[in-house]
Amino acid sequence: MSLHISDSDESSGCSSNITRRQIFREAWPVILGQALTPLTGVVDVCMMGRFGSVADLAAVALGATVINFVFWSFGFLRMGVTGMTAQARGAGEYEEVAAILLRAFCLAIPAGFLLLAVSPFVAPFALHLLDTPSDAFAAADGFTQARFFGAPAALGAYAITGWLIGLGRTRWSLFCQIVLNGMNILLDFLFVGIFHTGSVGIGIGTSLAEWSTLGAGLLVVRWISSREKHGFSFRFHRELFVRHAMIRLISVNADLMVRTLALLFMFSWFTKSGARLGPTVLAGSHLLMQFVNVSAFVLDGFAFTAEHRVGVAAGEGSVSGFLRAMRMTGEFSFAGGLLFSVIIWLSGPFFIDALTHSSEVRMQAEAMLPWCALIPVIGAGSWLLDGVFIGATQGKILRNAAILVALGYLLTDFVLKPWGAEGLWLALLLGYVYRAAALGVCVPGLVKRIAAGKVAG
Repeated sequence: MSLHISDSDESSGCSSNITRRQIFREAWPVILGQALTPLTGVVDVCMMGRFGSVADLAAVALGATVINFVFWSFGFLRMGVTGMTAQARGAGEYEEVAAILLRAFCLAIPAGFLLLAVSPFVAPFALHLLDTPSDAFAAADGFTQARFFGAPAALGAYAITGWLIGLGRTRWSLFCQIVLNGMNILLDFLFVGIFHTGSVGIGIGTSLAEWSTLGAGLLVVRWISSREKHGFSFRFHRELFVRHAMIRLISVNADLMVRTLALLFMFSWFTKSGARLGPTVLAGSHLLMQFVNVSAFVLDGFAFTAEHRVGVAAGEGSVSGFLRAMRMTGEFSFAGGLLFSVIIWLSGPFFIDALTHSSEVRMQAEAMLPWCALIPVIGAGSWLLDGVFIGATQGKILRNAAILVALGYLLTDFVLKPWGAEGLWLALLLGYVYRAAALGVCVPGLVKRIAAGKVAG
């Protein structure tokens, strides 16, 4: 297979000359794709909310928490690949661009099969840690183990997505996301709406959708290989695993893995705290988290664009390109955050009614809706800064910040525990404030490193 990368690609050009039109042209496919990403969870919730009981909905909430924690522990395969690919492109090291994807696959596929092998032990243990109610445990375990079937495909797709974003090929990343969500909707409806297989059917349908997405991603890579006219071959060779490249890959990815684990621990603790308050609070909070997920994933479209543009600027050693990329993506991010907050505030009750038929869950969700509506506008800064530091492959900064934020969040949750559900959501809201502050203070140092040429390489 041959991979060809042309300098005439629409995402190329001097990083200091980028315009808002270029930012939006690159961001909109990611925005649409990211908007579709949480649709997987929304469809799962909707199916259980319509065809199952409160216990079934709680089971999917808990199982999804386990899967998100485990799968996104390997999210570095997406984040690390994006930053390194963009930097290699900015430095004109096109052979390295192909090597990065191959190295990532050598990590992703074996890791996915290892997760599948240990799933019969991991799933029950994790659900016990989350204090899963007895009436929901069997359904949650079935859903979780069915989802592990898709682990190799999900991790492989992370690598492909990161590579496409790093190249600025955002329309193809959108195509892969459409395949995932289209197949998930179709299979969920088939297994649950027609065959009535419950939470296990939800898990099987989503896993099969993930395998379909991996296949689509490989076809995209092949298509890119055949269309570009200047390039080289995708092949395994001795230089692929040279020491310095592997050390950098492992170092960046290890830091990003710790960072991801720390943040996932925060959200898992949020679910655990909700479970402690009862199945109704848990189900209502999980339903509202779909709104948070949609806004976060959509606004991540600008963060992903920042990853690519910041990575290219770091590869070029351009401080002006870095500052311009950060400012322009920041403008879009904060405007989008405000827009989402208004949308959630005004339309939240309608969507809550559409997602569940349980009056108890609806009442609980509507009571917490004001807290939920504040998250997009407050969280926009943290999501953008994640993209900035990921694009610059500053894994250690991201790791240390995430650990501090997780500790601050745990302390805040403990202090606010007497406030019940209100305290649960206020602690989460403050967690986003901590994230933005922890990374924001590191921006001046990053500027100095780019100026000194100590970022890429």
